[in-house]
Amino acid sequence: MSDVVKYSISGDIAVVMIDSPPVNTMTREVRAGLKKCFEALRGESAKAIVLACAGRTFLSGGDMREFETGVQEPGYHEVLRLIEDSKVPVVAAIHGTAMGGGVETAISCHYRVAAEGARLGLPEITLGIIPGAGGTQRMPRLIGLEPALDMMLGGKPLTAAQAKDAGLIDAVVGGDLVEAALAYARDLVAKGAGPRRTRERSVAGGEKVAEVIAARRAQAAKTMRNRNSPNVLLDAVEASVTKPFDDGIAFERSLSIQVERAVEGRAFRHLFFAERELRKIPGISADVKSRRVTRLGIVGAGTMGGGISMCFANAGIPVTILDVSQANLDKGLATIRKNYERSVTRGSLKPEQRDQRLGLISTTLDYAALGSADVIIEAVFENMALKKEIFAKLDAVAKPGAILGTNTSTLDIDEIAAVTKRPQDVIGLHFFSPANVMQLLEIVQCTKTAADVVVTALDIAKTIKKVGVVAKVCYGFIGNRMMDPYGREAERCVMEGATPQEVDSALEDFGMAMGILAVYDMAGIDIGHLTRVARAHLLPKDPTFYRPTALLTERGWLGQKTGRGYYRYDGADRKRTPDPEAIAMFAEEAKRLGVPQRKPSKQEIQERCLYSMINEGALIVEEGVAARASDVDTVYAAGYGFPRYRGGPMFYADTVGLKVVYDKIMEFQKALDPQYWQPAPLLKKLALAGSSFAQYQAEQTR
Repeated sequence: MSDVVKYSISGDIAVVMIDSPPVNTMTREVRAGLKKCFEALRGESAKAIVLACAGRTFLSGGDMREFETGVQEPGYHEVLRLIEDSKVPVVAAIHGTAMGGGVETAISCHYRVAAEGARLGLPEITLGIIPGAGGTQRMPRLIGLEPALDMMLGGKPLTAAQAKDAGLIDAVVGGDLVEAALAYARDLVAKGAGPRRTRERSVAGGEKVAEVIAARRAQAAKTMRNRNSPNVLLDAVEASVTKPFDDGIAFERSLSIQVERAVEGRAFRHLFFAERELRKIPGISADVKSRRVTRLGIVGAGTMGGGISMCFANAGIPVTILDVSQANLDKGLATIRKNYERSVTRGSLKPEQRDQRLGLISTTLDYAALGSADVIIEAVFENMALKKEIFAKLDAVAKPGAILGTNTSTLDIDEIAAVTKRPQDVIGLHFFSPANVMQLLEIVQCTKTAADVVVTALDIAKTIKKVGVVAKVCYGFIGNRMMDPYGREAERCVMEGATPQEVDSALEDFGMAMGILAVYDMAGIDIGHLTRVARAHLLPKDPTFYRPTALLTERGWLGQKTGRGYYRYDGADRKRTPDPEAIAMFAEEAKRLGVPQRKPSKQEIQERCLYSMINEGALIVEEGVAARASDVDTVYAAGYGFPRYRGGPMFYADTVGLKVVYDKIMEFQKALDPQYWQPAPLLKKLALAGSSFAQYQAEQTR
């Protein structure tokens, strides 16, 4: 037998045990082991078979690496058909998190029992692919057409109880899972129950297949815009009703290969693997250990400070918030409580969890109270003088070895670190608003930051369920530095006669979660403007540079918080509507400044905004601010609403072709202001060589 799959006989029941740490991935070795065991069991006298896994989970899913290398024999279909063809009942014993290929294996068994804490899902749609090992054909036969579509289009796992209600699981059991599965198998034998093959069932609800599929297509067009895999999934599921099983399986296979090779599937996989590279930091050994973090301090009880506090309280870490007045502290705590209450009302948090988390958050007006904190994060507004003052105070009270973090989004952290006697302990921890919701944590490694501080920050990100990406010090780091040219072009398009709605619609049609001008309205128009005022001596001598934002700030139209900005927000629902007065103001200013009225098209808006961003990303990679082009993609997918199905800006550039991007930049250099359209040396080099960011990254990491 295989090293990772073995069987034993317990009385008249065989137990096939998979033991392939860490998470029993359905690798070629596992498939080969299953094939050997089930072929061998044909010659045994066992009256039933239990399929189980050692370790912390049942089969966690397919081997993602095989999407790039191709599936080696034996393939999934051969192995799962062998299991389903067993002449004696096969009982899957499921625990942990069974996903994708793990669930497809379970539903090729004849019966299924699950541990109370088990979760089962078919999340392939979140990776731009479809369940391609029989899932689209067996799941509708097992639980019905609409429930199967809910499961596959939603991508979220079911609890064991939900799976039982759906008919996916036959029993939810406590105690020793294998013993419970053996007992279940013995009961089947005693009753004379034979194999119950999923493929032989008909699809409940199948008589409405045309109507149901049409409705789901319409829904997917709205909720999963620009994506092809949902439509391919619907084609495959429709075949479970309209075709015999074997024909449906063949059809599913052809569709599965199609989406695996498509840009959408490759984009999702790119981000999947990119996140697994994030801990590889140049110059930092893999054996560097992190510092212990058991208590946190936060300076600032505003929106960011409160949100960051919730991140740590949610992870069970006590937090002390400091602010300059009790009124600020009271207001901050009230907001935190309100956020938790909202979660309780929605049913995503239990009242006792709310109370426990609130109990972990304390407040103080005295810096000395932060003396026992292992990490202290400053989260006040963007003002260098204020941040330096705070860090000098923290330096005086923080214990030796405490990490001092700043939530700055743009400022020079080396300058902040220089006011302390411990620059090796200073790091940027840039959270995104709302901090208790947004996935991204930009970790800024300063010139003198110690290696173990960087590793601790990465561990903190994992603890509080964030995606931690390391950047080096520069204005705006990775994310906001690239936003600068992106926003510049969006605002310049407004000056050239495009309405805010036309600009944002072009970007949202591309797939951005929200157009950049609507983002400015949400964040507060004045925030970016005040940053630019502080950096005026570093900005281009161009009176049109970010002029629309300056005009709005001068008028006090600061976005949603004042009811108008690029848009009006008059209704009770605060929905954005066009503002003719703002549009007229931009047109008048453009005329005064002599800006040509190009009325840029949707395509031009997209290309100018995205290609300027990509060009800045190339500079960031070349300068080493980001360790990898894929880190840039992770930042934008996790924190800036860039569509995951496009893989991030650098991956997207590769799919367009770097030569295409470069040529368009050179066109803009002639047609627009050339100071903004200078191709990054790396982009130019790769484009002219017919290369890509992906190839460059592979060469750098060899």
